[in-house]
Amino acid sequence: MKNTYFDLVEQSYYFPQEGFDLRDGFLTFHGVSLKYLIEKHGTPFRFIYLPKIGDQIKKSKNLFNKAIKNLNYNGKYYFCYCTKCNHFYHVISEALKHKVNLETSSSFDIDLILNLYKKGKVDKNRIIIHNGFKTEEYLRKIIHMQEMGFKNSIIILDSTSELDRLLRVKTDAVIKIGLRMAINENAQTAYYTSRLGIPYNEIIPFFKENIRDNPRVELNMLHFFVDAGIKDTPYYWGEFQKALKLYVELKKESKNLSAFNLGGGFPIRNHLGFEYDYEYMIKEIVSNIKHACDKEKVPEPDIFTEFGRYTVGESGAIIFEVLEQKKQNDTELWYIVNNSLMNTIPDAWSIQEKFILLPINKWDHEYGRVNIGGISCDHSDYYNSEDLNQEVLLPINKSEDKEPLYIGFFHTGAYQDSVSGYGGIKHCLIPSPKHVIIDRDEKGNIVDYVYREEQSVGEMFNILGYNEKI
Repeated sequence: MKNTYFDLVEQSYYFPQEGFDLRDGFLTFHGVSLKYLIEKHGTPFRFIYLPKIGDQIKKSKNLFNKAIKNLNYNGKYYFCYCTKCNHFYHVISEALKHKVNLETSSSFDIDLILNLYKKGKVDKNRIIIHNGFKTEEYLRKIIHMQEMGFKNSIIILDSTSELDRLLRVKTDAVIKIGLRMAINENAQTAYYTSRLGIPYNEIIPFFKENIRDNPRVELNMLHFFVDAGIKDTPYYWGEFQKALKLYVELKKESKNLSAFNLGGGFPIRNHLGFEYDYEYMIKEIVSNIKHACDKEKVPEPDIFTEFGRYTVGESGAIIFEVLEQKKQNDTELWYIVNNSLMNTIPDAWSIQEKFILLPINKWDHEYGRVNIGGISCDHSDYYNSEDLNQEVLLPINKSEDKEPLYIGFFHTGAYQDSVSGYGGIKHCLIPSPKHVIIDRDEKGNIVDYVYREEQSVGEMFNILGYNEKI
């Protein structure tokens, strides 16, 4: 009977597969030798593989534009990157190389856009969509940016009261706005209607009474967002059709409305058996919009997407060393890794998000069920179920092994640094691991460098105030 870890993977999935292969018994990621990275940088470390970001953007643009051409659709497609998903300069700079538009979520995001403008990364023609709750400061910064000449800046109203706050900001410019439709949440959610957006049945009356004849604002976009993402489910298509119907009705009342924003993004791979027909979903989206508009004899809108996790999620990974193998009873085996899982992949702890988990070495060893524990003192600092198998299966160390087992969590490029508070104070004062950036030069050769070393005691003490003079 075949019972090595390699046999398990080969029998369960197609392997090798996109992004993952073996070289001399060690795992590679998009052709990058993880053995080389471990030997050079030690562990733990997290990394971003920048070329994957461009690959994702190009795939979405190509599929939407292909559907638009094949269906004789008259609108255009616009790809927007959500800055909140990963704010790092090197990440956003990589996305901007592929001519993406941007979506902001808070006041400081405007400072980020202006910083990119000063560096020559964006120009004043870039489409900037402003989501999130609009504080007075956020609105003032947006208006200031528009007065600077950012003519394609669109404020998405999240509530009817935001219009009142917006109109209190002094400006001579006509302000481009969008309206966000509140969706009905799925059955598993603790509430029925999303707190984000304006209720469906209030949007058209609100437009007629407050926007249509108001010379200070111009409605350009209808926005809706399904938190579960774009999936081929009755729930998603139900919310999609409701938003599409609203767009058609609203377009009959608004000559300037020209954009339909799908909001929530495509799913990314979180296990080796992941399957998702991106081409089919995009074709269905474009086809449905065209059919609805043709039926009601209204112009087809430009289609906007706001992809964050889809753009950067599959570019990231974090690599650990297994420090100790603990047998706690007859059935439970623990692998203790050299950092905290709560600190480094907080989505796994807080919302039970799953990532692709694979060993870096020892694929020729027998495998077994294990629990993975971090080195913090918190009982919640563990990972013990995969999205597909509902259990973690990894190679079992042999007593004579001199080389430690290394494991990696892959497709962690979205949200993990911002949720955990990169460079801040971590649970049990366990430091943020080394951060490595991987790119390719013009000849396609791998280039890697350290963005930040592992967080030091001195850096933590500076934040905590221990280095201040009394």
